[in-house]
Amino acid sequence: MTTTSNKSQLAIIFFTVFLYLVGFGVVIPIIPLLSKNFGATALQTGLLLSVYSLMQFLFSPFWGRLSDRMGRRPILLFCLLGEGLSYILFAWARSLEWLFVARLLAGFFGASLSTASAYISDITPKHERSKGMALIGAAFGLGFVVGPALGGLLAVWGHHINQAPHFDTSFSFCWVAALCFANFLFGIKFLKESLSEKSESAAKKKRFSVMWHYLNIKTVGALMTVFLLSSLAMSGMEATLILFMGDKFQWTIKQVSFGFAYIGLIIIFTQGFLVRRMLPKFGERQVLRVGLVCFAVGLTTIAISDTLFGMAIAMTLLSLGNGLSNPSVLGSISLLTDPKEQGAAMGVTQSMASLGRILGPAIGGALYGSVAMTAPFWVSGTLAFAALAIVIINFKLIPDHARVG
Repeated sequence: MTTTSNKSQLAIIFFTVFLYLVGFGVVIPIIPLLSKNFGATALQTGLLLSVYSLMQFLFSPFWGRLSDRMGRRPILLFCLLGEGLSYILFAWARSLEWLFVARLLAGFFGASLSTASAYISDITPKHERSKGMALIGAAFGLGFVVGPALGGLLAVWGHHINQAPHFDTSFSFCWVAALCFANFLFGIKFLKESLSEKSESAAKKKRFSVMWHYLNIKTVGALMTVFLLSSLAMSGMEATLILFMGDKFQWTIKQVSFGFAYIGLIIIFTQGFLVRRMLPKFGERQVLRVGLVCFAVGLTTIAISDTLFGMAIAMTLLSLGNGLSNPSVLGSISLLTDPKEQGAAMGVTQSMASLGRILGPAIGGALYGSVAMTAPFWVSGTLAFAALAIVIINFKLIPDHARVG
């Protein structure tokens, strides 16, 4: 592809991921309401949210390997179609069991996001690899800001149209399905295949043997562990921040929602603008180190903050840190792996993030309830500092291709 073509394809994959994340974000405020309507306990509601990440953990490597063999475009399009169908199932589900089936299917098809990372790897030169990965992070942040707000508005709109039981949530899910199908049609028309050389052996290895293989590669395994620790720290914080702000500062869900929107906006700014300016000047390894320092300090600052001003500093630091470190990790892993195995490598990496999102909320909740309200943030900060230590130990081995001059 030419440089101009690459830029247009980057814009298309950004839009595709953004629409996907909007659809995912729409579901977040609706699922607790819907599961409660079906008589779910708090545990069952939590599990309904967790099974999505479980399916991503299990199947991100699968879709990544398959995209190495069959190409990125067919996998992305097939999974967009599958996701649309899973949301149709959500709309028509009238029992808790069917909600779980729909959520499992959504996670299965949603695991193909690793293929989007591989797509970026295919179409970006080495010196722009991490900048390209930052686009996915910006799409994530933007989708999470827009999605929950849109989900709430759709539910209110649906209730205004018809007050029959479940109509408001079914109405919202139908819109999400329509968004997926529109994204599918958009991809058919504009998304080009990015993989120039397919790997015939890519899909033949077993899932866990593939994970073990990459985790044992020098530096690559270390960086995947950094990604896991960062995800674990972030999800543990997210799961308990609402409780913490309510107990300590008497914040309501509305105020906390604005707080999360602020985090999302900082991440969008960092990955959409700041990191793309910093990488050419400082390179991946320096940006990664600075990002993890900010992330770790921000998380621990939550635990010692007695004022809202202190919390604002903490939120800003952890958001900047997360926005700087994630694209540097993804870009470095991509640069250190075989071009024919980008899908598999990105699949395992995203699988590590999913594992963090499965374990983090459970650990954070247990610490908050059984130890102290500040315990989840001390532990999250410690995990972030552990990730920083891994980066420092492997510092000289981390790529620096983005640095110019």
